[in-house]
Amino acid sequence: MRIIAFLAGLLSSAAAAQTYPSHPVKLIVPFPAGSATDQVARLVGAELQAALKQPFVVENKAGAQGAIAAAEVAKAAPDGYTLMLTTNTPHAANPSLFRKLTYDPVKDFTPITRYGTTSFMLMVPPQFPAKNLKEFLADVRGKAGKLSAGYGSSGSQVSLAMLKQLGKLDFVEVPYKGIPQAITDTMGGSLQFTFVDMANALAQAKGGKLRGLAVTSAKRSSLAPELPAIAEELPGYEIIAWFALVGPAKLPEPIVQRLHEVNMKALAKPEVKEKFALVGTDVAPLGPAELGRFIQAEVAHWAKLVRLAGIEPE
Repeated sequence: MRIIAFLAGLLSSAAAAQTYPSHPVKLIVPFPAGSATDQVARLVGAELQAALKQPFVVENKAGAQGAIAAAEVAKAAPDGYTLMLTTNTPHAANPSLFRKLTYDPVKDFTPITRYGTTSFMLMVPPQFPAKNLKEFLADVRGKAGKLSAGYGSSGSQVSLAMLKQLGKLDFVEVPYKGIPQAITDTMGGSLQFTFVDMANALAQAKGGKLRGLAVTSAKRSSLAPELPAIAEELPGYEIIAWFALVGPAKLPEPIVQRLHEVNMKALAKPEVKEKFALVGTDVAPLGPAELGRFIQAEVAHWAKLVRLAGIEPE
């Protein structure tokens, strides 16, 4: 009887996958509209919608470093109609940034596809006195405790904390719900610098609203080759972020494979790779099993980064 029930379950989930999706799918984004995560979600949502002939509706649920969105998806029905465009923040860093989480980034989710990786750019207003990274470090050291910097994700938070630690700097750190708000206050002058995801950083630099000084990747980025890596002045400095699609735990395997296959076909298109480059992201796909192992490794990696940065969990 157990074998018959098991086979019946397999057949019903396979049948569900063949008709999936039969109505609109919610794509939950853990950061505000305009963030890099939001831009990636709208890009992949459009590709999924075109291939699967149903709307993929982006819903921004910002707050608590993505924990609010992650908790909602973790509790959703595992039917493929609530998915999450996640990042290293809710799925790797948060276990080390918060004393208590209402979700488990590994046990409560089904990994589907990793899309790509990105880094951050250290940015200042155009009038900031330092013209390069070396001058910036000297300027901040000379104004100990007098300057303010904002962060709106774990990547930008750890980027600031590592800068403080490795650069032996003293400045005030100000939290935001997302990076776009930190950008606004840096342009407005209430913050003196911030770390911006590459998608927004390239746009701000092009518009002349903010000026880039360095990047968080271990080496210079092909997207902004004129800027040094912070590691050139502070050896050992490296922060990389990533974007992936996940669903609630126990998502049927046929639905996972259907979504992943559509993603892989989209990521193989030159025009899609170009769109990812425009939002500051290098396409670097991983499948469901690989992504699952990657997330487990990233939880440990970000725990190490948070310790190195000297951040106390909230």
